[in-house]
Amino acid sequence: MSHAPAAPAASAAPAASAAPAAPAAPAIVKIANPGPLGLAAFALTTFVLSMFNSGLVSNAALSAVVLPLALFYGGLAQFAAGLFEFRRGNTFGATAFVSYGSFWMAFAGYVKFVVPGLPKEDAHLATGLFLIAWFVFTLYMTVAALKLDVAHRLIFATLTLTFLFLALGDFAQNPTLGHIGGWLGLLTAGFAWYTSFATVTNETWGRKVLPLG
Repeated sequence: MSHAPAAPAASAAPAASAAPAAPAAPAIVKIANPGPLGLAAFALTTFVLSMFNSGLVSNAALSAVVLPLALFYGGLAQFAAGLFEFRRGNTFGATAFVSYGSFWMAFAGYVKFVVPGLPKEDAHLATGLFLIAWFVFTLYMTVAALKLDVAHRLIFATLTLTFLFLALGDFAQNPTLGHIGGWLGLLTAGFAWYTSFATVTNETWGRKVLPLG
């Protein structure tokens, strides 16, 4: 008995292609808080310069000690702290640290290379202009700092007055005003040192040890 030819077997369906694996989430790199470094660099350099501005150290020849601090610690270290603040997304910190780091490097260059070539009778006007411009910058940074804690507000408020009195002292050639600016600078340095100390201590201990307000 004849049989009908069998229907050809259906070809096996191709295996479904595997779904592409989801890309691995990038590892989160924790960036250390650069704030205590920037504040410490600012505080120490400001303290040393203010010892001369206040008249507590009267030998002007010794003021050369400020220049290496202004270049390497107040300048480069603070500038680097500001770059890391950019990485952390902190607009205020980045603006402040990069700016004041640049201030200290500019100050070192100004004293070392520019002042010796200025006419002596008008050099005070150039220095006053240099300082009053930084007063303007610090004034509007103080307005922004009102959003921050009390410690930062005190730093910027006293720094604004420091620049103002130092500038007025140069413009008017009035040593008393300059000395007041120096004392305000010492106060600013103290606030900045405390803020650096409190921040690094609180973060290292993992809890609030010292208040910032």
